[in-house]
Amino acid sequence: METIDRGSAGSARVAIVGGIHGDEPAGERIVRRLADALDAPEDGAGDGIVRLIVANEPALAAETRYTDTDLNRAFPGDADSDEYERALAPRLAAELEGMDAVLALHTSHSAPPPFAIYSDLTPSVRRSVTAMPVDYVVDAGGLRGTTLDSTVPNTVSIEVGRQGSETAVEFGYEACLAFLRAHGAVDDEPPTFSETTVVAGDKEVPKGSGEPTVHFANFEEIPVGAVFAEDDVYTHRVEEEGVVPILASEEGYEEIFGIYGRVMGTLEPPASADQTAAGGERVDEAETE
Repeated sequence: METIDRGSAGSARVAIVGGIHGDEPAGERIVRRLADALDAPEDGAGDGIVRLIVANEPALAAETRYTDTDLNRAFPGDADSDEYERALAPRLAAELEGMDAVLALHTSHSAPPPFAIYSDLTPSVRRSVTAMPVDYVVDAGGLRGTTLDSTVPNTVSIEVGRQGSETAVEFGYEACLAFLRAHGAVDDEPPTFSETTVVAGDKEVPKGSGEPTVHFANFEEIPVGAVFAEDDVYTHRVEEEGVVPILASEEGYEEIFGIYGRVMGTLEPPASADQTAAGGERVDEAETE
């Protein structure tokens, strides 16, 4: 793990994490581009910090998702584990302790559009999500509890695009700048906020063996009776209204076709666009509106 600290224009302590998965090099590229663009810690106008982290260096070097186990399924981890990623998880969490806002970068084999993910809707998370150029955010609070965003407070994950694409790198870099503006860490221009559609993650859709086929794209409502995905083992026919796929992919995951979700409403921007997470913005109810 490599940690690079940079100066901040404000008082918030924020972090951006790339390279959680070694087959997603866009995150590392974005982090290093930010490291080149941002001021050194001693040159920052404020007393906050921007912490940039390249998480899983051995997996990145090997160009594989992980070396022993999936880092984003290994939190909170075990410092004494013989599995590299399980031992890395608490070290990474320690680097993020006390941060006012955290952004974790990911890419996937799934089709666009890019989207954000959170597990706990804090005021900081609301600010991060509604500042970034995404139309959808997934509430993953009802899914796994072993991911970075489910264990480290104020964390948002973002799927910036298709794995291996230059588009993902460019979009991810701009999303990071929007995130930093939202929390006052850069002041090149004012942050902008907009409402975001919230999709609640419901359950994972298992994959078997044989030739996989997915019939619907991310966030496209699946009609009742239609088959979302199939292979030699499973035929997943939707039996309820309002179901949309998340991370829909034929080849992205070994064990699942993606996740079923439901549109729950919209996430509104923060009540005060002038305050950062470190400024103590109050939100009485952390819920969609």
